Amino acid sequence: MIGLVALVFSVLYFVSDVIEAIQGGFSDGQLWLTLVAESAIPIFVIGLYLVQRPQMGQLGEVSAFAYAYSFVFFTGTVVYALVNGTSDFDALSDDRGAALTIHGAIMLLAGLGFGYAVIRAGVLPAWTGVTLMVGVVLVVLCQGLPQGPQLVAAGIRDLGFAGMGAALLRARIDVRSPTTADKHVSLT
Repeated sequence: MIGLVALVFSVLYFVSDVIEAIQGGFSDGQLWLTLVAESAIPIFVIGLYLVQRPQMGQLGEVSAFAYAYSFVFFTGTVVYALVNGTSDFDALSDDRGAALTIHGAIMLLAGLGFGYAVIRAGVLPAWTGVTLMVGVVLVVLCQGLPQGPQLVAAGIRDLGFAGMGAALLRARIDVRSPTTADKHVSLT
């Protein structure tokens, strides 16, 4: 189930970014789609951590919960934008400035930590962790740039999580107990 949620909601999140780029800003429909997609991120990130325990280690655990926390905050900013009729991300940044920056930093550090923990755990494909890490760095670096680079950055980040979800859908994870050290992925 976590694989399906990670795949579907990562794609929906990217679709909401595409709609925002095409429109040149926010709309109620686009924000509702973003709200639905972002609301699932904390759930599937914690789920992705859980299916990789204990190999994820403490770094994976802390990173998963920090990333989930940052998206609880970001989901709140979508509600704020809906309630206040905020026109675009620049206007949202003007209203929520320092808080967005702080939570963006948490998202960056947590995304780097989670991606690294995925690589180190060896349960899901390493490319998904690398892609997540590259994506979160690009998302931060592309802030303030035109929509095109921002969309590519978001797509790379979303591809990392979607790839993790797809890997879970294709694989059978042996989760006999949360403390079992012999979890593995079988692509059969």
